Amino acid sequence: MIVEFKKEDKVLIFKLTEDVDQHTSEKIRRKMDNEIKRYIPRKVIFDFSNISFMDSAGIGMVLGRYKLAQMLDGELEIINVNKSMKKIFDMSGVSRIINIIEEEKNERVI
Repeated sequence: MIVEFKKEDKVLIFKLTEDVDQHTSEKIRRKMDNEIKRYIPRKVIFDFSNISFMDSAGIGMVLGRYKLAQMLDGELEIINVNKSMKKIFDMSGVSRIINIIEEEKNERVI
């Protein structure tokens, strides 16, 4: 499975289980959209603890889920980001609009 999810109150947590690229992003997007629309959470959290690579399709997938969460009056947060993923988020500008928590600073565990 590419994405595992857990619902806690009004928080929906997605733990990505493999790298996000052109081949996996569409499948991930469909799964996440279904769950976000079904639960309409106040907060969507992406757990990137198992992710070491993401291409532009993955960045687009993240930004699309950010927009969907906002349309439903929610917010999106990314947790457990390693240094290489943090660099990708910084270079793409994602870190300027989405709250990103690096792994050594995070205490949330799924």
